[in-house]
Amino acid sequence: MGGKRKNSRSQIRRRLIPSYIFLTIVSLISVFPFYWMISAATNNTVDIARGRITFGTYAVQNFINLVNSQNLLASLGNSFLYAAIQTVIALFVCSLAGYGFELYHDKYKDFLFSILLLAMMVPGVATMIPLFKMISRLGLLNSVWGFILPSVSTPFLIMLFRQNSRSFPMDIMEAARMDGVSEIGIFFRMYLPVMKATYAAAGVITFMNAWNAYLWPKVVMTDHAAQTMPMLIANLANGYSVDYGLLMMGVLFCSIPTMVVFFILQKQFAEGITGAVK
Repeated sequence: MGGKRKNSRSQIRRRLIPSYIFLTIVSLISVFPFYWMISAATNNTVDIARGRITFGTYAVQNFINLVNSQNLLASLGNSFLYAAIQTVIALFVCSLAGYGFELYHDKYKDFLFSILLLAMMVPGVATMIPLFKMISRLGLLNSVWGFILPSVSTPFLIMLFRQNSRSFPMDIMEAARMDGVSEIGIFFRMYLPVMKATYAAAGVITFMNAWNAYLWPKVVMTDHAAQTMPMLIANLANGYSVDYGLLMMGVLFCSIPTMVVFFILQKQFAEGITGAVK
């Protein structure tokens, strides 16, 4: 019996070898752009144009040139501020909407939710001019509120919270009501702790979208002092002669925060996307 088990295990391992080889190749292909970005940030324009993919000795010089040519700290601070505020407000608004759509029943709510889902089919470019006129008339240009207001409530996040709210244990809500807990208290004391995986997933998505946003900030942020990191990268790519080492150093600084956020919350992100409730 022991020999048969060993043979069966060895056969299974042999069958898995092609899968491991395929996954290894795909992983290398996926990681290579990230590696090339880091290595290019340490080389000069000539080496990058020649196709060099090994690490160079120009990392410090590229960083100095980046700091001298652009207001790096201000752009990083603006991006962090805008992304953080938008994430916090969007999580609160969208989770409250998803919570209400799923846990409070009304004959009109499904119809209203269908209209909300139709908004996902409207291209963002189609609403940009009306949004710009609204933000301009409110006097919110070059402000954090002009940046975040169009994105504090998105149909996708509301749908995500509504779908995951279906696995929310209703017994907890009924028991809390019997104990005299208010509806707001149920949301803050019961719903938020149970749905923390969904909040993590939605937070990662919102933070990445806010951090990487370019077109809308380019429209409403006309003051150079209010520019974000994607706008800084675009400035580095403008002109007849582009310093690719400097450009890739800027891209590296722009990529690090989103990667850190994702790696910290990747487990909760996977649980939230799959609808896990804890």
